[in-house]
Amino acid sequence: MTEAIDDWSRYPFTIPALADRSFELEFDKRVTIFAGPNGIGKSSIIEVIADNCGFGTYGGSRNYRTGGDGLSQLSRHMRLSWLPRMSKGFYVRAETLFAFNEQVDRLAEASGPDFYDLYGGRSLTERSHGEAFLEIFRSKIGGEGIFVLDEPEAALSPRRQMDFLKIVKTLDESERAQVIIATHSPLIMAYPDADLFLIGAEGVSKTSFAETDHFKLLREFYLDPELFLDNLFCD
Repeated sequence: MTEAIDDWSRYPFTIPALADRSFELEFDKRVTIFAGPNGIGKSSIIEVIADNCGFGTYGGSRNYRTGGDGLSQLSRHMRLSWLPRMSKGFYVRAETLFAFNEQVDRLAEASGPDFYDLYGGRSLTERSHGEAFLEIFRSKIGGEGIFVLDEPEAALSPRRQMDFLKIVKTLDESERAQVIIATHSPLIMAYPDADLFLIGAEGVSKTSFAETDHFKLLREFYLDPELFLDNLFCD
């Protein structure tokens, strides 16, 4: 946090991610993952990062923006710094994917059908949610840059999440990209050699995927689904 905040009781300064008012994070790995329960502030932090990178806050890049472009209240009070300074990259939000797909259709209508060649040759709105997401990821996310993804698993089956992780691995191994993800998926949290941050009621702390409630809950279910559900419905 950089500038003085007059009223910490106002949203968005009340989100649990900012419980430590001297909020500061260092990104030491090429892949960084945020985990935590709903309403804790993962998406808010992700949006601030995207905003400071110059990406559209509904998704997109510096040159291809969708949705609101103004700095959020939180963005005005936070500063990002990195070396070398990077302006390339992309921001993907699963919840606004449909709006992005429609924007692609409008650009194709204005530019001609060859525009769809950038996205596998046909409209993204003609594909399933997961297929469209992966096509955007493959076509837009590559090479040098900062790539910010908010809950990508919302569009992806477990098997598609595995395909997604392969693309992340390719970016990681290129040593030219920074990938920042907010997720509820233990499969994505388990990505090797990533920094995993848990956002909780008292702020942000580094953790491992096996220590998250997401993993522990699913492990308990998979070990004995019948007992798990019996206990659930008896409560």
